[in-house]
Amino acid sequence: MLQRKFDKIVKAEFPNAKDAKDTSIHYLGKMQIDHQLDVSKVLMATSVCSDDINVPSTTFFNVLFGPFVMGGLGGIPFVGKTGMTAFAHHIPDDGSAFIFYGPHIGITLEGELGKMYRPRMEETGNSCGALMLALSRLENESYAPTMSDDDYQQMKLEESLLPYREQIMAAENKSKAITEATYEIIDKKVHEYLKACKDEFHVDKVTLLGGIVINTDYGLDDYFDARNFEVIDLTTL
Repeated sequence: MLQRKFDKIVKAEFPNAKDAKDTSIHYLGKMQIDHQLDVSKVLMATSVCSDDINVPSTTFFNVLFGPFVMGGLGGIPFVGKTGMTAFAHHIPDDGSAFIFYGPHIGITLEGELGKMYRPRMEETGNSCGALMLALSRLENESYAPTMSDDDYQQMKLEESLLPYREQIMAAENKSKAITEATYEIIDKKVHEYLKACKDEFHVDKVTLLGGIVINTDYGLDDYFDARNFEVIDLTTL
């Protein structure tokens, strides 16, 4: 019953979102049937936020090798070209690669975006915490992130969001808007690093699945709003 209520609430904001576990089954099927990929030889990389709440979001983790973790705060692939190269070198013989990426956002039963009830906590907390912190800072027009080794990822995340600041602040729902902007940043970087490092891969095909992870309540399935699914032929990239 509660899952059904969440289904309506989630789809009011993200009409194309599907249960995250169903999403996994759907795209694993497409990889096997439509693209003849042997999922028993697929190494998975993730560029999702390091937030612990994202670990059980999909069943990809139970089926594929890995994950090779590319993402840091907000889901940005902070490992860069060096990380993409390392991932390329770890793929099983005669196998292929799969990269699952995107930011996450919480939603409550009341429909509040950017919040969720975490395990064994009575009050709601931010989700994504890094993005909601960035939002609170960017709302101050005079604020500009200052790069620091002590807080590099958060500052770099905020710096990456600066070109989207006006768009985010003009949005009806700023929490949703900053999440959408972060997806664009991650998607662009994953494609850039893949193209730059294509010669490091000893396989021809790399599968990408990008979108937004939507966190619900503890004990309930998360959702995933898929934005990009493609099987890239590296020989033509």
